[in-house]
Amino acid sequence: MSDTPGPSGNGTSLAVEPSDFKVYKAPSSSSGSPLRELPESYFIPTATDLKAAQATLTARTQALVNAPLQLRATREAAERAKKDRWPTTTIRVRFSDRTQLEKTFPSTDKIRSVYAFVRASLRHDVKPIKFILYQSPPKRDLKVSDPKVRDLTLAELQLAPSSVLLLRFEDESLNKSDVPAPLLTSIAAQAIELPKPPGFQEVEVVAKPDARSSTGSQSAGSEQKKIPKWFKAGLRK
Repeated sequence: MSDTPGPSGNGTSLAVEPSDFKVYKAPSSSSGSPLRELPESYFIPTATDLKAAQATLTARTQALVNAPLQLRATREAAERAKKDRWPTTTIRVRFSDRTQLEKTFPSTDKIRSVYAFVRASLRHDVKPIKFILYQSPPKRDLKVSDPKVRDLTLAELQLAPSSVLLLRFEDESLNKSDVPAPLLTSIAAQAIELPKPPGFQEVEVVAKPDARSSTGSQSAGSEQKKIPKWFKAGLRK
């Protein structure tokens, strides 16, 4: 079964409007070291990744176990709170050359909407080729053929309020880092530079006097002024 949905059943396809998305250019080779293909071992989760994934799974399982115990009104209130907090979800799809395609979806949409948007943005010769959207690390495939993914909203998939998804084509020749993202010419022409992250400004640290040292010097001064009683008695003699 294909993991990438085709046109909708009513014969219409998703129309991509310029105002509906953003495209970010791949970083130039001069801006850093050349990209290399990631080995399969890169996607093997570390012990820390496994612990984090296990903690998330435990929390979700606990929530499912406790769900029947909650009152219907409580559950509905919790769902409304989530929708009010994150009504939209921004998805940024990263191609192998690091070109990024971004679009904002209603958080109630399902992953099929993201697949349809990406497919509509591809060149016509690439549209028939299957692809998978996934997260990493830890690696998590978001296949529309998986009922546990297909039937959940973007919010329920923990993608809200924003997430970066990686894209892998079934044709390995399209997954090389030196192959430009196979986007429509009209879409690629709108690519802009990815905003640079804010730089860290050096903060001048002004040395402050140590309160303990100043207190110690004061106490030392007071101790010098104080004369032991036995010494005073000796002076009187």
